[in-house]
Amino acid sequence: MPAVLLLLLALPLAAALICLCSPVAVGRVVTALSGTASFAAVLVLVPAAARHDVSYLHVLRVDALSAVFMLATGFLYAAVAVYSIGYLSGDGAGHPPGRRTRLLWAGLNLFAWAMLAAPMASNLALLWVAIEVTTIVSALLVAIEDTDGAAEAAWKYVLLASTGLGLALLATIFAYYAGAHVLGQSYDLGFTQLLSVAGRLPHTAVRLMFVLAVLGFGTKMGLVPVHTWLPDAHSEAPTPVSALLSGSLLAVSFYAILRFYQVTQVALGPAFPRNVLLVFGVASLVLSMLYLFGQRDVKRLLAYSSVEHMGILAVGVSFGAPAALAGVLLHVLGHAAAKGNAFMGAGALVRKLGTKQIMAIRGGLDLLPASGPLFLLAVFALGAMPPFGLFRSEFEIVAGGLRSGSYAAAAVLIIAVTIAFAGLAGSVTRMLMLPLSRPSLSRPQAHPERTLVPAHAAAVAGAPAADPASAAPQITRVTGVTAPGPARGEPSAWMVVPVAAGTLALLWLGLHPPAVLDELFARAITLLGGGAS
Repeated sequence: MPAVLLLLLALPLAAALICLCSPVAVGRVVTALSGTASFAAVLVLVPAAARHDVSYLHVLRVDALSAVFMLATGFLYAAVAVYSIGYLSGDGAGHPPGRRTRLLWAGLNLFAWAMLAAPMASNLALLWVAIEVTTIVSALLVAIEDTDGAAEAAWKYVLLASTGLGLALLATIFAYYAGAHVLGQSYDLGFTQLLSVAGRLPHTAVRLMFVLAVLGFGTKMGLVPVHTWLPDAHSEAPTPVSALLSGSLLAVSFYAILRFYQVTQVALGPAFPRNVLLVFGVASLVLSMLYLFGQRDVKRLLAYSSVEHMGILAVGVSFGAPAALAGVLLHVLGHAAAKGNAFMGAGALVRKLGTKQIMAIRGGLDLLPASGPLFLLAVFALGAMPPFGLFRSEFEIVAGGLRSGSYAAAAVLIIAVTIAFAGLAGSVTRMLMLPLSRPSLSRPQAHPERTLVPAHAAAVAGAPAADPASAAPQITRVTGVTAPGPARGEPSAWMVVPVAAGTLALLWLGLHPPAVLDELFARAITLLGGGAS
C-alpha cells in the first residue's frame, strides 16, 4: 500500500510537467489518464484505510478520515479531467487560447496533486504547507483568463487566503508550543504523536490553537465571516477550476480543521470545539441562505450554495453524535459530486449562451437535452431531495442532532436548508424552464429602430457586433431581422459523460452506499470521538 501513496503523489505531478512541455492535445490525454488513474488508486487505498493506517517514512500517512477526503478529491479530479477535454476544445468564449490552455492543463494537475497530498501529510506542518500550495496554484488558475474581473478576484483570494493561512500557521505554532510542553522541543508536529499526549496539553494554548485553526483554515473552507473571497473566485475561474475549488478545496480545508478538532476534543473535552464549530456553522447557514436570493451570476449563486454546505458540515460535527458524523462524512462525498455536477452543468449553459447572467440564461432544458436535465438533477441533489446522497447525509445529520439533544440547532439547520433550496431552485428554474426569447420582426413595428437583437444575430445583418466574450448579454439595434437563437445540442459529449457519472454516484450514495464506505465511516467516526460527551 505505500506504493499506492507514492503513485498518488507522482501521477498528477508528472502529468503537470508533461502538460507544460507538450502540445495541448497531449496534455488533455495525459490529464484524463492521470485523473482516472488517481481515482482508481484511491479506490484501491480505501479498503486498506478502513482497516488500518497506511504510512510511508513517517512523512505520508492515510487513515480512514484521510481516505474519505481523498475519495472526494480523486473522483472530482477524474470528472474534471474528462470534462475539460470538451470545455477546452473548439472555439468560443469559456476557455483561454493557446499557451494559457497548456498552463491550465498543468495547473489542474498541480491543483489536484496538492489536494491529494494534504490528507496524506503525517504532521500538521506538512498539512499547512500542502494547503498553502493549493492557494498558490488555485490563485493562478483563477486569474488565468486574464480579464480585469479574474485579476481582481485572484488578488482578493490571495490576500484573504494568505491572511487566513497566516492564522492557520499561528495555530500550528501553538500546537507545537503545546506539544513541546509534554514531548520536548525536538518533536516534529507528528499528528499521531501529538494526539497520544493531547490529554496532557496546556488548555489555554489548545484553545487558542483551535480558534485560530477554525479562523485560518475556515477562510479557505468558506465559513462566514471569512468567506468573502469565495463568490468572486468561483465566478471568475474557468468552470473546471470552480468545480475543484468548491467540491474539493473547501473540503480539504475542512479536513485540516478536523485534525485540530481531534486534538482539542481530547485535550479539553468535546464542548468547546463543538460550540466553536456551531457558531461558525450557523452563521454560514443563515448568511448563505439570504444571499442565495437575488443573485445575478449563476456561478456566484453556486458559490453561496457552497458556503451553505460548509455550514452544514460544521453544524454536523458540532452535534457530535455518531449518526451526525456519519452524515458529515457522507456529505463530503455527496457535495463533491453534486457541486461538481452543478458547476459543470452551469459551464455548459454558459458555453452555449455566452453569459453567466441568470436573467439572460433561458431555455436550458430545450437547448441542452442532456446537460440541462443533469444540471437540474444536480440542483435537486444540492437541495437534499431524495433519492440522492445528500438527502441521506442531511437526514443523518439532523437525526444525530436530535439524538444529541441539539433541538434548536437542528431546527435552524432544517429551516435554513429549506429556504436556501428555495432560493437556488427559483433561479435555476428560470434558467432552465422559461423559454429562450427569439425576437421576431415579421410584423411592421411602430418603432423598428428600437428592436433589440442579440449581437451574434446583429453581425449576420451587418450591424456591429459586441465583443465575443460577452456576446449573449450584449444587444444591437437592427431592423428587418429575425434573431437566430443558439442551436439545440450539447457543446461536447465530453462535457456530459462526467456529469452523468456524478449523477449515478449521487444515486448510489443515496440508495445503497457500498459496504466498504460503512467500514470506512465507522473507523473515521471513532477517530473523531463520535459519541464522546
